[in-house]
Amino acid sequence: MPYQSVTLATDGGIATLTVNRPDKLNALNAATMAELGTAIDEVIRRDDISGLIVTGAGRAFIAGADISELATETANSARALAIEGQRIFRRFETSHKPVIAAVNGFALGGGCELALACHIRVASEQAKFGQPEVKLGICPGYGGTQRLARLVGKGRALQLLLTGETIDAAEAYRIGLVNRVVAADALIVSATDMLRLILANGPLAVTACIQAVDLGLDMSLEGGLALEATLFGLLAATDDMREGTKAFLEKRPAEFRGK
Repeated sequence: MPYQSVTLATDGGIATLTVNRPDKLNALNAATMAELGTAIDEVIRRDDISGLIVTGAGRAFIAGADISELATETANSARALAIEGQRIFRRFETSHKPVIAAVNGFALGGGCELALACHIRVASEQAKFGQPEVKLGICPGYGGTQRLARLVGKGRALQLLLTGETIDAAEAYRIGLVNRVVAADALIVSATDMLRLILANGPLAVTACIQAVDLGLDMSLEGGLALEATLFGLLAATDDMREGTKAFLEKRPAEFRGK
């Protein structure tokens, strides 16, 4: 379908979703959020797409919410806005296809929250991260308080949330917010290389790993271990498992088919 605020391009099974409002630093207005929801649903649905890279046009990944829209919200409308935004970002997080955020510049507010919802984050040396909502008299609404603490720990998360400070890519890497920092001109290549490395593995196994981590984090250790054992057992009954083990023993690349 045609998009106005984002672009969706595919190449060799990899889709690149670009937030494309560079004159607004890719700020998230209602229309852009709706298109992000439509785009992730399209990625999940399409058989010709195996993985997704999310990035921004120009010098920002996403610089936050569109403040002109935010300023008009009421208590009820703001709550509804947060619930819908959380629903959309959760679709990225629970995608059975791997999703990598290629953070090219400012990832503030909702932009940081979208990056947090992706499975892996690769950042340009020029990237900046922050949750500055407190400076507007509000708190994050698209999952920032929950995902940030789970990713970097309670103390570091509260520091970022309560000060509203912006950190650079090196600090984001140091505290575990991003997985890798690369030169700006190598960002998409690096994210693509990482995604291709993932996609060379068994797709059912990749999906199981995503599910085990996503669901297991909210379980007791015993519950998480039980989930892992169940997924391990289910995978052992697949053609992919038989192909993978056979290929290893025969010292050749495996040819997985997702079955």
